[in-house]
Amino acid sequence: MNFSVTKRNHFTGIGLAVLATFIWSGNFIVARGVAGKIPPVSLAFFRWLTASLVLLPFSFKYLRTNREKIWQNRKLIIAAAVTGVSLFNTFVYIAGHYTSAINLALIGTTSSPVMSIILARIFLKEKIGFLKIAGMITCLAGILLLMSKGNWQNLLGFTFSAGDGWVLLAAFWFAVYNILARKKPADLPAISFLFSTFWIGTALLLPFYLWENSIQPAVNWNPGLVMVILYLGAGASVLSFFLWNIAIGYLGAGRTALFGNLIPLFSTAEAVFFLHEKFFPEQLAGMLLIFSGLLAANGTLFFSQKNRQLPTNRSA
Repeated sequence: MNFSVTKRNHFTGIGLAVLATFIWSGNFIVARGVAGKIPPVSLAFFRWLTASLVLLPFSFKYLRTNREKIWQNRKLIIAAAVTGVSLFNTFVYIAGHYTSAINLALIGTTSSPVMSIILARIFLKEKIGFLKIAGMITCLAGILLLMSKGNWQNLLGFTFSAGDGWVLLAAFWFAVYNILARKKPADLPAISFLFSTFWIGTALLLPFYLWENSIQPAVNWNPGLVMVILYLGAGASVLSFFLWNIAIGYLGAGRTALFGNLIPLFSTAEAVFFLHEKFFPEQLAGMLLIFSGLLAANGTLFFSQKNRQLPTNRSA
């Protein structure tokens, strides 16, 4: 391939990966910004219902040709739907009622990769090298710094705040989802897997949405709230997925995965700009520690040309 074409493809891949993470980052702003305007289960339900409807025209032909494979892998798909769709973002939206968007993004997106490494070692028997161990320790130090609010003595009598607890639960379930998604058969197209998890996850949310709707005040629907749902369903759930997959085609899965570390950076800037949240020095220090740890844990991926298969979803 011509060098100029290769270089252009490389920058195209970078641009698409950055755009995908930018779109995903707004999920944490929404979680905090609409708290009190729409209950968390309702927000999750309408997000995934919208995403399922938007994805239907693109996935219909794949569903017809892959229905037997979907049925054969129904247990895996249902488990992925429960963890990645029904639980993960719902818990993020619950956490948004108790903590800042900055903490949602920093704790939620950085603790999940650490949990994924640990779960992959336990259930997939993946080796954890020195760099991964060093990166995990550094990430944990950064997370503890955030949760201690910069004073390590706070850890002596530390108790989880409601927001910290919910967002860590969300991160755990997404880590479980990542392990399940990696077990997806290679002959099952990613779009079929994704669409199946969307619909099943939405269906599982339906009874909880009906229950929440019966005990909560009616949602005051307005154009702004409708746009939020469309952004979450069409943008953060579908468009970013396609952009991310195209980026992987140019850069490879390992290199593209590193751009996911931009999500808390974008979310922090958006929280300061749109929600007028304050950014404290300990949050900057925690962010730097976490980024350093993630880069150390994934450093070898950046130089690898292997593992160019498409993933099925992202953390937001």
